[in-house]
Amino acid sequence: MTQRIDLNSDIGESFGAWSMGDDAGVLAHVTSANIACGFHAGDPDTMRRTVDLAARAGVAVGAHVSLPDLQGFGRREMKLGADEAYALTLYQIGALAGFAHAAGARLRHVKPHGALYNMAARDPVLADAIASATRDFDSALILVGLAASELPRAGERAGLAVAHEAFADRRYQADGTLTPRREADAVIEDVDAAVAQALSIATRGEVATRDGGVLELRADTICVHGDRPGAGVFAARLRAALIGAGVTLAPLVSRI
Repeated sequence: MTQRIDLNSDIGESFGAWSMGDDAGVLAHVTSANIACGFHAGDPDTMRRTVDLAARAGVAVGAHVSLPDLQGFGRREMKLGADEAYALTLYQIGALAGFAHAAGARLRHVKPHGALYNMAARDPVLADAIASATRDFDSALILVGLAASELPRAGERAGLAVAHEAFADRRYQADGTLTPRREADAVIEDVDAAVAQALSIATRGEVATRDGGVLELRADTICVHGDRPGAGVFAARLRAALIGAGVTLAPLVSRI
């Protein structure tokens, strides 16, 4: 049974005049923030502002790297080679690290977003490229990926500390992958159901699958999507439920 877990959120996903999410509300309740780096969302002003918010809240700052797909919010797959994946990962980490340094914070982790996340979960070559870029920037960074997938395995091969991630509000397939967002029930909209799923993962190491089965699932961190409606309220509910169940919430810890 997990006694300690990180609660992370994907934030900083506004762009220009377009505002998304309740970043300040979410940051009051999570322990780690994955901040968009400009490829799927975010822009320099948003990145700076979000890093500052996270640093003032005492929340660990991470780079939420993505495919270059602003129009599709990083959720459309595209073909890319290992060298290109390495370069775009390194570029985004470096950009966010600059804002973290200016805010007096340190970059703690890297988590891919959307299509890049799901592609790296099943493709070891892509996963190795992301892991190598992360290590080459800073070997103390933690690589976050879908639990029991190719990405944390690649991080371990690269000598990085890794975090196996689970989702409170995503439906799971029997093989441990996430139900594709194109399916109507891919996202668990009901807050009570999402909280119950997070509690099952954190306290029993189990998650119900879409086909009615039960899957064993190790998790070091649970994600709160910052773009869901009422994200701040959801994060508060989730935090209270986990603490009430005896789970300690704390940021991820590097081996270095």
